[in-house]
Amino acid sequence: MIPEYKSGVDSIVLPGATREEILQVVRELGQPAYRAEQIAQWVYRHAVGDYAQMTNLPLALRQSLAERLPLRRLQVVRAQQSADGTVKYLFALADGEQVEAVFLPYDDRTSVCISSQVGCAAGCRFCATAQMGFSRSLTAGEMVDEVLTIGQMAGRRISHVVYMGMGEPLWNLQEVVKSILLLNKEVGISQRHITVSTVGVVPAIYELAQHRLQITLAISLHAPDDDLRARLMPVGRKWKVQELIEAARHYTEVTGRKVTFEYLLLRGVNDEPHHARALAKLLKGMVCNVNLIPFNQVDTPDGFTRPEPQRVTRFRAELERAGITVTQRVEKGHDISAACGQLKLQTAGNRS
Repeated sequence: MIPEYKSGVDSIVLPGATREEILQVVRELGQPAYRAEQIAQWVYRHAVGDYAQMTNLPLALRQSLAERLPLRRLQVVRAQQSADGTVKYLFALADGEQVEAVFLPYDDRTSVCISSQVGCAAGCRFCATAQMGFSRSLTAGEMVDEVLTIGQMAGRRISHVVYMGMGEPLWNLQEVVKSILLLNKEVGISQRHITVSTVGVVPAIYELAQHRLQITLAISLHAPDDDLRARLMPVGRKWKVQELIEAARHYTEVTGRKVTFEYLLLRGVNDEPHHARALAKLLKGMVCNVNLIPFNQVDTPDGFTRPEPQRVTRFRAELERAGITVTQRVEKGHDISAACGQLKLQTAGNRS
């Protein structure tokens, strides 16, 4: 069981407070209800970092709010920009911990990939974040602030959010759900433009389904059988592939949303034609699609390597021949260590 980070019931902060929580503070300060809307607009739509910027609020109220409802923003420690426009950010949190997030501009959308935890306890063998262990979960406000800060730095409205950075979102389910609702209701991002990626925490998939959000659930599968999956992902020893598939079916039945199965292609490990045929058999009849992700080269204990384009093409053809809907991630940021965890590891190494 991964412990959730709790900021304490009395420490309501911005970003992170809901409209109802802001309203409660405003009423306690003897102010009219419309002040809550003004505050929410300043924080979630204009991404201000100081109450002094909220010029339509009385000075005395701004001073009271600074004490009663602290406004704390992330600090940019480091940023790297790719030739393709991708920007990787390393953020410092209020307690000194650091997380990464990525700005991903496309022709048809402006996306960000955000973290949900500091480090990760999942221990996936191919992941740079796994090498740093787990520190704590992020609050809803910290996750929302990743989006706000990147939008502010880029000078562009963020249209899509992907919870696919550091950490396992479903081990921080309560705060992740709250952050999704804030991004939807306050920041104005459609739930259908939000994706949550999980290594496959089966009980939490059932719990997430009960929230009936209209988000996309992306499940990191990476292998069509229990033995190989357990070798690549320790979580595979706890929940079998078939259990994960049943949870995905349930999620689709309850929410009406198609599930995406992420499949990281590792040369000579899980990218052979027989792996593709086994995967197609596993997913037969499901309302889903498979997103193929050629390995983004990072140093790992197992020395995994990226498959050549022809191996990717061969794998995809096997799936499509079996009637599986396949997409392939548009890759960005290879020249700036865009894989999750790389920038933090580099920065830590430079300090040592």
